Amino acid sequence: MSALSAALSGVGGLRSLLPGAHTATESAASSASTASRTLTPPAQLSDGELLDGCLAGSRLMQKYLYERFASRMMAVCLRYAQTTFEAEDVLQEGFLTVFKNLASFRRECPLEFWIRRIMVNAALRQHRRNAPLIAVSDGGDYPEDLAGEEFTLSNYNFEELLGLVQDLAPRYQMVFNLFAIEGYGHKEIGEMLGISEGTSKSQYSRARAILKNKIERLDAQRPHGLR
Repeated sequence: MSALSAALSGVGGLRSLLPGAHTATESAASSASTASRTLTPPAQLSDGELLDGCLAGSRLMQKYLYERFASRMMAVCLRYAQTTFEAEDVLQEGFLTVFKNLASFRRECPLEFWIRRIMVNAALRQHRRNAPLIAVSDGGDYPEDLAGEEFTLSNYNFEELLGLVQDLAPRYQMVFNLFAIEGYGHKEIGEMLGISEGTSKSQYSRARAILKNKIERLDAQRPHGLR
């Protein structure tokens, strides 16, 4: 159990991270207003109901929200981390940010999308702390047309794909994830990472070249019928 998960199950929960400390009277009112929801199986609660419960100070709803998204967000964190331990740190930092900022969520997008963006930002902060980018010159000889080449990842399971991405140098791993998976443009990535747009393009092309090479080697090692 992570430290955050343990905190959610504790006496204080994450109540102190939510806006406004409850008095005894407010807590009683909050408990009464969420009583019917707590009888509903967690899977049947909508994201909005979980959000309302968290904002009302319900530790149970905080726990349900964490459990609903933790595994999906861990998958995001693992793609940006070099180790599982590092990914767990990012996940915990991300969820602390989520609970601190729930009141600012304007519900203009899916809750999962909002939480995912927070996790990506937490991963960026971790990356800056632990693995400063080593710039690749804008004039690098990386194949800029590689983005037009296709190679499928559908034949590989999550663990195989994760291993391929985590094997990339941190600077390539970050740019690849932000561009190919999160959908950011190179100009945006450059601003996020403090590099030029051209450097982002070069690093992405290099990451794709490395991955393509690794996939070809992996294919060559597989039995013919499993390709």
